[in-house]
Amino acid sequence: MYVKKPELLSPVGNKEALVAAINAGCDAVYLGGYTFGARNYAGNFSDEELVEAIRYAHIYGVKVYVTVNTIIYENETQRFIEYVDFLHQNNVDAIIIQDLGMMDYLRKVYPNLEIHASTQMNVHNVEGAKLLEELGIKRVVLARETSIDVIKEIKKNTNIEIEVFIQGALCLSYSGQCLMSSLIGGRSGNRGTCTQCCRMEYDLISNDKKVNEDRYLLSTKDLNTLEYINELVEIGVDSLKIEGRMKRPEYVYLMTSIYRKALDDGVKDIDETVLSMKKIFNREFTKGFLFHEKNDSFMNQKRPNHVGVRVGKVIDVNNHFVKIRLESDIVQEDGIRILNSKEDVGCILNKIYFNKKLVNSAYKGDIIEVSLKGKVNKGDIVLKTTDKKQMEELNQLINKSKKIKIVGNVIIKKNYPIILTLDDGKNKVTVQSNYLVEEVINNPTSKDRIIEQFKKLGNTPFILDDFTIEYEDSFVKISEMNELRRKAVQELSNLRMYQIPYQKESYQIDLKDYPKENNYSLLIHDFEDYKLVKDKKFDMLYLENDLYDKIDDHRKVLRIPRVNFELINHDEKLLIADLGSLKKYQNVITDFSFNVTNSYTVAFLHSLGVEKITLSYELTESQIEDIVKNYEDRYHKHPNLEVIISSYPEAMISKFKLLSYFNITSGYLKDKFNNQFKVKEKDDITTIYHYQKLEKNKDECFKIGVNSVRIHMEDKSDIVKIPS
Repeated sequence: MYVKKPELLSPVGNKEALVAAINAGCDAVYLGGYTFGARNYAGNFSDEELVEAIRYAHIYGVKVYVTVNTIIYENETQRFIEYVDFLHQNNVDAIIIQDLGMMDYLRKVYPNLEIHASTQMNVHNVEGAKLLEELGIKRVVLARETSIDVIKEIKKNTNIEIEVFIQGALCLSYSGQCLMSSLIGGRSGNRGTCTQCCRMEYDLISNDKKVNEDRYLLSTKDLNTLEYINELVEIGVDSLKIEGRMKRPEYVYLMTSIYRKALDDGVKDIDETVLSMKKIFNREFTKGFLFHEKNDSFMNQKRPNHVGVRVGKVIDVNNHFVKIRLESDIVQEDGIRILNSKEDVGCILNKIYFNKKLVNSAYKGDIIEVSLKGKVNKGDIVLKTTDKKQMEELNQLINKSKKIKIVGNVIIKKNYPIILTLDDGKNKVTVQSNYLVEEVINNPTSKDRIIEQFKKLGNTPFILDDFTIEYEDSFVKISEMNELRRKAVQELSNLRMYQIPYQKESYQIDLKDYPKENNYSLLIHDFEDYKLVKDKKFDMLYLENDLYDKIDDHRKVLRIPRVNFELINHDEKLLIADLGSLKKYQNVITDFSFNVTNSYTVAFLHSLGVEKITLSYELTESQIEDIVKNYEDRYHKHPNLEVIISSYPEAMISKFKLLSYFNITSGYLKDKFNNQFKVKEKDDITTIYHYQKLEKNKDECFKIGVNSVRIHMEDKSDIVKIPS
């Protein structure tokens, strides 16, 4: 049975990485501009550089996807639309998007623009993929926690293209569902400015006792699926994605070339290949939840950074001189790190001493000495974190210009124009000269000279793989051959730089007008809380499944989990948290996890029948006011919005079961500032709560046009916030 080979998609943070990815054999690249991309700290591309990157990639037959996968605030929507319009006019192959409102606008206004749903949309079930397919989205980048079994079901039940991460850094949280960086420091992962709180130090406290030894409790290993790549190919995954827009070009080249070879020729010399991957960057490797990694094998809680490969052990320390017994070879200018119980010590090996003499290299079994500042102890492990030889070899490969093989034919007959044909296998051009081939006066131009002249493709991206000639003895001017060759190469290049038809339609949407109201909603966690509030004047009561059937109250609404692999049958009103539930259920309210930050997203959700929309935690009151005002001005209708005015926000949800890992049932994380993040584990999902209660002014919310405010009952003092 024929199995279609998937696209290999490489990360590109700058022009050097773009060249590296293309030279290594990628089929497509993803990259970002200076705004609206979820990796603001990558090098990224200016508008001019983006245009040039698209042209450069297209010459080599490589597609370009631009990341515009942040949530978009109300005051950014017009600038965002103009930016995507610019990308579309400059032949971007697709955009990768998170924001639902902007997705809806773009799919309606630009029918020829290919849209990919970002992993930030947190699509992790069949229903979510089906909804996007119905909306005309070409591809979905699945949540990285999605197992291969679920991917098989999505492939079986939909026709949407599936993109899956196969290599690189992992978020501990479900993508698009982490508010930790935003809540702690105002730098949002949904806005491309994540501070990687998961790579910081924490202690886990249970019953007033610290239960951990290692400190990096939320730091994941890096994904590596090389050994399992055939399984993804066999089930028909459309695109295999390497993470790493913030990685150096050498990393991009190595990872792309390794997976290219695996797809073309199968995985060979797996141990040696994985070793080369570890040398350039790793936090140790995991096959990820994609391939059912065990809970206790998913994390590297010892260190959050590159651990390289082990090369030796410290056998003696004398002042600043450290003796190391090597377990593998090293060379001058390799980088090493010595693991110490208190603080690691690293350096570049500028000087290596062997038998008291300076050497350029040393080998397995040798005992070397190096000068090193910092506390090092006998028995400490030595890692190589930079391999000079590897980097030199990769740089040579990166800088080796890639050539596109073409075939050519030239017809040379006396008194006729020269006719030249070039063919790259997909595109074919035929050009002829204005000049007529001349009779021989003295010496004819030889066949060999003619062939030599047409093969001079120089710094063009092409190389002649085969060239045929039809020839009569004649004299041909060299300048005329050169001009014809240049003309044919330019025409072939133009064909390779294909045009995506630009078409712009009007944006239309059908919306209901909601009355202005002042309503209260409650979220409670146990029956005792219900007894305290049941006689209060609130309008809705959100309950999770284990409490829902225990309470008989006409105001109750079932709250569906944020990660919802097994959708239940339920006909009553629901508070939903993911796109799959939006597809499955009719009578719904959307929770904060839909990341609603602009009026277009409000309109999109209302147009699908959502009764009430909870806005994002990441909005200020003035931003909420902007949403209401612009919604009313644009649509001449009033939205039905809810704002959470009192809660300890759910900062992160994860498939990693932190409490189970330490064999405890309750606890909290404590950071270096002694902030305490409550941790809960339920239905195989860990929820980490913000250490600080967030509160907004209910009167101000009602004043600016919010219809409903919500209170999360965290303690008894919250009762006073509910009207009597």
